[in-house]
Amino acid sequence: ISATQEDDKPEGKQVKDVPIIQDFPEVLPENLPGLPPARPVEFQIDLIPGAAHVA
Repeated sequence: ISATQEDDKPEGKQVKDVPIIQDFPEVLPENLPGLPPARPVEFQIDLIPGAAHVA
């Protein structure tokens, strides 16, 4: 038995690969570049131990 695998997909995701975005193709570029670059400031929310939920 022999088999061959052909990789015809370009690297990364494309707009056509994301179902919800297919309805709004003009919003995003054709090729999604990936994750955004690291930011110099990290965002975090400090939690208070034992605090109850608001809602």
